[in-house]
Amino acid sequence: MARLRFDRPALALASAMAVALGGGAAAAQQFSCPKKGGEFVFGQEAKVNSLDSHTSAAISTRNVAMNIYEALMTRDENFNPMLDLASSVETSQDGKTHVFKLRSAVKFHTGKTMTSADVVASFDRYKTVGIERGMFGVVEKWEAPDASTFVIRMNVAQPTFLENLSSFLVPIVIIPAENANAPAMQLTPVGTGPFQHVEFVADSHVKLKRFDGYAANSAHKDLDGFGGYKVACVDTVNFRLVTEPGARVAGIETGELHAVEDVPAKSQETLKKNKNVVLKEWKNFWIQLVEVNAGFPPTDNLKFRQAAIAALNMEEIMESASDGAYRLNIGLQYPGQAAYTEAGKETYNQKNPAKAKQLLAESGYKGEEMILLTNKDYTSMYNASLVVAEQLKAVGINAKLLVVDWPAAAQMFEKSQTGWNWFFDAFGNNPVIGPISSVRKFSTPQNAYKPKTPDDVDKPFNAAFDEMVNGATPEIRRAAFAKAQARLLEQVYVVPFGSLTKIQAVRANVENFRPYRIPRISNVYFSG
Repeated sequence: MARLRFDRPALALASAMAVALGGGAAAAQQFSCPKKGGEFVFGQEAKVNSLDSHTSAAISTRNVAMNIYEALMTRDENFNPMLDLASSVETSQDGKTHVFKLRSAVKFHTGKTMTSADVVASFDRYKTVGIERGMFGVVEKWEAPDASTFVIRMNVAQPTFLENLSSFLVPIVIIPAENANAPAMQLTPVGTGPFQHVEFVADSHVKLKRFDGYAANSAHKDLDGFGGYKVACVDTVNFRLVTEPGARVAGIETGELHAVEDVPAKSQETLKKNKNVVLKEWKNFWIQLVEVNAGFPPTDNLKFRQAAIAALNMEEIMESASDGAYRLNIGLQYPGQAAYTEAGKETYNQKNPAKAKQLLAESGYKGEEMILLTNKDYTSMYNASLVVAEQLKAVGINAKLLVVDWPAAAQMFEKSQTGWNWFFDAFGNNPVIGPISSVRKFSTPQNAYKPKTPDDVDKPFNAAFDEMVNGATPEIRRAAFAKAQARLLEQVYVVPFGSLTKIQAVRANVENFRPYRIPRISNVYFSG
């Protein structure tokens, strides 16, 4: 067996290296809370549909759940793979066996000590109901030879497998074995993280408290992405579900809220003048987009889909979505990322009503409703949908808004094959994790573009995705991603508008709150 090395330096498994090298000096400088106590109140912009991290891909779920659960592997501050509940991972020379050693003395919020039996049960559940379970297609089996060892045996070596395993898009969080039979979206929220669940009141709040039995990862000095050395400095955390932007602004101004997930652009200048508030910017927070139902008329017609995107003016859409805090962004990665490509750019920002009308005529469109599924929880999505509807109507498309709350919209998208044509969404975690995560949901078995039958899949896309995952070199995998992205855009399974900049805010007495893909409450404390 050989300790893992990724084939490009940026994806070196830093935690495994630290363990391998001993890293004992870290302990003397590990983070310690300068002050403990208090309740941290976070103003969240969208409702939570579940705390089941295996079966909910909603960012509103991750906001809360990533403070409750942990996984064998996760991502560091720069979104590179790192170890979390595992202390090491060794991969066989043929790449077909991965042996994880678990960190010792890790406890669940029930007080039970975590063992490899819990890891097996967690993986078993994920294979049954987990959203990204397609990654297990190359796995022969997993097993637990002893209480501290978990082994994954592959049918074939896959150079990206551990990278995929570290994804936090819909992470394989480790839960107690006794909870692993829970149906999808009904998991009891018990994990190993620094905060434990207290109360979840739909449409109102989720409350957590410090888990006094938490075992911090001593291989690190401080918080690092979703991993590292985590400490619960505050006594409790209250995720308040504040969907109205004005209420979030008022809450941060008065101190009723200690941090807010989003500050609308029109309120930023006022808040900058408030000495009790600190604004924090996060560029490339997400790619604003729609996901397309290609199995439901009229968007089951390719010519119609092409007509719809020909009508779009992305500057107008993103200006409304973000109040100007955006940049145009072709595709599903951000410029500057290794995998960024402009493949399929001819489909983007066409602003061509004449072409749209011609394609509509060729499609045989007879004025059927095109249902735009959107929500008001995320203001940027709602505002984008208003502009899109008008642009579509301008070329003769009978566009109708279907406005529900975010959990209902997400459930309709995930479960319903009918009743909607475009789902207004955003990819935030997907692009930063990398190209595989950004397009996996369109691959077999997920088929998020809603094929008419299980066999009605896009073979060219799936072939490109297979090469993305299994290609022997990074160059081959990047070229495959370009083909996959081009196919998605040309077939109009997804329509990216542009990338949005997020402005968050905290009270001035909140120390060590560092914006990331979700609010990390570990190592945050109050001054004074």
